[in-house]
Amino acid sequence: MSNPNQSSGYRSDAHARIGILLLNLGTPDAPTPAALRRYLKEFLSDRRVIEIPRGLWWPLLHGVILNLRPRQSARKYASIWSKQGSPLLVETLAQRDALAEALANRGHTDVTVACAMRYGKPSIAMALNELRAQHVDRLLVVPLYPQYSAASTASALDGVFAQLMRERNMPALCTVRDFHDHPAYIAALARQISTDWEVNGRPDVLVMSFHGMPRFTLERGDPYFHQCQKTAHLLAEALQLAPEAWRISFQSRFGRAEWLKPYTVEVVRELAQGGTRRIDVACPGFVADCLETLEEIAIEVREEFERHGGVYRYLPCLNHSSDWIEALVEIVAPHLAGWTKADVHTIKAPSPPPTTD
Repeated sequence: MSNPNQSSGYRSDAHARIGILLLNLGTPDAPTPAALRRYLKEFLSDRRVIEIPRGLWWPLLHGVILNLRPRQSARKYASIWSKQGSPLLVETLAQRDALAEALANRGHTDVTVACAMRYGKPSIAMALNELRAQHVDRLLVVPLYPQYSAASTASALDGVFAQLMRERNMPALCTVRDFHDHPAYIAALARQISTDWEVNGRPDVLVMSFHGMPRFTLERGDPYFHQCQKTAHLLAEALQLAPEAWRISFQSRFGRAEWLKPYTVEVVRELAQGGTRRIDVACPGFVADCLETLEEIAIEVREEFERHGGVYRYLPCLNHSSDWIEALVEIVAPHLAGWTKADVHTIKAPSPPPTTD
């Protein structure tokens, strides 16, 4: 006879675990027009990304953009695609594995790390299913965007919340909002750049290029622009750069609307025309190399500068370097306080009150 109090999904011997979900923007399945069409449709249908009324945006998206842009984007992705696949996915998977190993080495043996893409695969639903199968009952969500933006961070969290709304047995939840000024993140950036300069020398100017956002996002309350500014200033300070030795800029402009300025391509052109002999370009708004860094910055913008005879060097993102993984541990550790075995301390029970006769 079956036990009427026994749930079919319940296991008394299942050990509850902590889950960390790393989230990045996304990538197509392949550098082909068909794959790019699927990816762009999902990405550009997000109301956080495109804040144009649907009545105006939908005909433009389905009638023009999804018929023209996939082929153009496929060529760009093909230029950076590796044998292992999408660089962004390859690096995010490597970050997942390295973080899990680093946490285990510090005694956090009850932590499972998964990763997902907001658009494309592995999807958020796939990652949450993976964590559920590992009996995760406490979940830390880490959008891998140093600077907070509604179009990136908030959208990533939207995707997680939408999936969890379907759950009957939801996990305890914690999120990382941003880490644009986290000392460990700034230190990791500074160490990586300094190490490169020890070998290749310092440039005349370091350009720090961040992903662009429409100007109206600043006016509507996004802290993104100000957080980019703070990251750049802290990094310049850590590298001991004089004011004239660094510039901040914004890339990846899309459409005709005004975006955050100055634009990266215009800053690079200005430096080239002004006679600057060498510039290095870093992207402190990305923790993993992707289309925007490997194709736009390392190829397209390079051509703009080298046209004038200067030396242009792109400095790779942190990717899965040991410096970044150590910084990521420092970023997530406070959010795990009280959750993991490594944080459990033996508490001595209070003595009973004295008795009186």
